[in-house]
Amino acid sequence: MHHHPNDGRGWDTTYDSTVDANHHKNAEAIPARDSGADRSDGGPTHISPGPGGDGDNVRPEATTISTSGAIVGGGDVEGFGSSTYVPHFDVAKAQNNTMFGAETEVPLGQPLRSASGVSHGSATNLVLDSHGEENTLEYRVKAADKSGSKPISLWHDVTLVHVDPATDRPTPYLNFVCEIPKFSRKKFEIATDEVGNFIKQDEKKGVLREFKKGDIFFNYGCLPRTWEDPTFVHPDAEGCRGDNDPVDVCEIGSRIVGTGEIRPTKVLGILCMIDEGEADWKVVTIDAEDKWAPFLNDIDDVEKLLPGTLSAIREWFRTYKIPDGKPPNVFGLDEKFMDKHYALEIIKECNHAWKELITGEKERNLDQMDAEVQGLVRKLSKSNLVDLAINDDDDEAPAF
Repeated sequence: MHHHPNDGRGWDTTYDSTVDANHHKNAEAIPARDSGADRSDGGPTHISPGPGGDGDNVRPEATTISTSGAIVGGGDVEGFGSSTYVPHFDVAKAQNNTMFGAETEVPLGQPLRSASGVSHGSATNLVLDSHGEENTLEYRVKAADKSGSKPISLWHDVTLVHVDPATDRPTPYLNFVCEIPKFSRKKFEIATDEVGNFIKQDEKKGVLREFKKGDIFFNYGCLPRTWEDPTFVHPDAEGCRGDNDPVDVCEIGSRIVGTGEIRPTKVLGILCMIDEGEADWKVVTIDAEDKWAPFLNDIDDVEKLLPGTLSAIREWFRTYKIPDGKPPNVFGLDEKFMDKHYALEIIKECNHAWKELITGEKERNLDQMDAEVQGLVRKLSKSNLVDLAINDDDDEAPAF
């Protein structure tokens, strides 16, 4: 498996965007892989029943986890056995050894709180509001905290890992920010180059864009705190650089998710699309509360239980620009949907790239890049999030 040049650091484990006086960062962890179950203490208290199961959620007691993600104690989760993966990576060891996943047990239970109040692990304390007249260039969907005192960037201020609002603890799920609801065609997207990163309808030469192909049949959006780095060419991306956007998500659940809504989702796999010479990864997920969620744990499950879904997604992306007079899109990796483990590696790389962008490290090292790439990086808005200063001498592994 090829990695981002700096991905030996493991996941960006920053949940709290501040660093305390001792330089010990609070952390967010991300699932490495799933060998059957995808639930752990701190997840939603109920999953709607799906075919063949009642969806009951059994919360393990006194659970600990290893850095490779295996639950060490606490019993079974939702009847699937004790092999649910909710990893905690030893970042300090990863930095020293360029490897991650060594077995080190850590307690799962300390609350994750943002001292600054900037980070949001779920949609619980957020409200959405629209500004401007719909179907105009000025229309925006904006998020704010419930007090209304601070606008929220859906790109920078929402954590990648979903946090259970009841316990303030991380779950095995990733936050999905919906831009385009299923069964609709207006091309809404996070405005990455605007202060606040509100959602707008994309435009070209002053004309609002819609999918001329027709309505999209899945919820489409992105993973917060990720960035497809335009200075990086992934070895599996046919020599193409990142597309300068957050990582795209195709959420295949039955719920219609509204523009700007945040939902916890399970990662299932990923498709490498090449869009006009740029790598444009498409992560396949399902809402954590969807009735199919307990039965879909990897990409093969989708093909087995929902046959035709993946090929339909691929054909959508292959052909959706043809009505605009453009050629079909192409795909890397022999057009295959890669599995969950591979998908999480890509997400990890893009989460690390996002941190480099936010801290200014990426911009400080642009001298060797061409003017076009420099312009792409520098136009991005990094507003809202307070400085994520990283102390390179910090050898304290984040703990939960």
